[in-house]
Amino acid sequence: MKIIDLTRCITEDMPMYPGTNPPKLNVAFCCEEDGFVETLMTFYSHTGTHIDAPAHISQKGLSLDKYPIEHFIGKALIIDCRSLKSGEKITMHFLESKGDLLLKVEFILFFTGHCAQWGKLEYFQNYPILSNDVIEWINQHKLKGIGIDAPSFDPVFTANLENGAGYLHIHHAILNTQKTLLIENLCNLEAIGYELFLLFALPIFTLNADGAPARVVAVINE
Repeated sequence: MKIIDLTRCITEDMPMYPGTNPPKLNVAFCCEEDGFVETLMTFYSHTGTHIDAPAHISQKGLSLDKYPIEHFIGKALIIDCRSLKSGEKITMHFLESKGDLLLKVEFILFFTGHCAQWGKLEYFQNYPILSNDVIEWINQHKLKGIGIDAPSFDPVFTANLENGAGYLHIHHAILNTQKTLLIENLCNLEAIGYELFLLFALPIFTLNADGAPARVVAVINE
């Protein structure tokens, strides 16, 4: 059995979605003065590798704590999209190349290669997004979740300042079904391969969670 960590470590200097403050990891108690160490951690619910819940984009949406624990574990498959050029869309061509394996999955992870830009300004620019036919397929098949090695499933800064038209379009299209969750800021997808594997995507367990950092790991039987 092989276990691969797909999670970004939370640090004070990690890349953050534009407009979001970085985490603070302050030592509140130390061994020298208190006899033990405890850290006060302050960060947004969508920091680092995290899961988006329907409550992220809708007052009527479910929060992560409303899902049973088994919703965060399941059979998964990598979709290799690295052939896409900057700004191109992920189409059904990439999914159809997996054939009958698609009928067995509960999670799909889109491997765009954009994770290589982590730590650069380019990480938040021109990453691939899903085409409408892929969104429709995902909604029809009611997957537990989809993931991507990019900061978001929607482009950064797509909001119309007057009416918000088009902002988080893909988030709304998928999360409004209340079925499929979104996993963002994944890494190490190149280490998995292209057969079925078991995915654990376990978010921090908090009340009314619109999203939460998660420890995401792939388990591969060798």
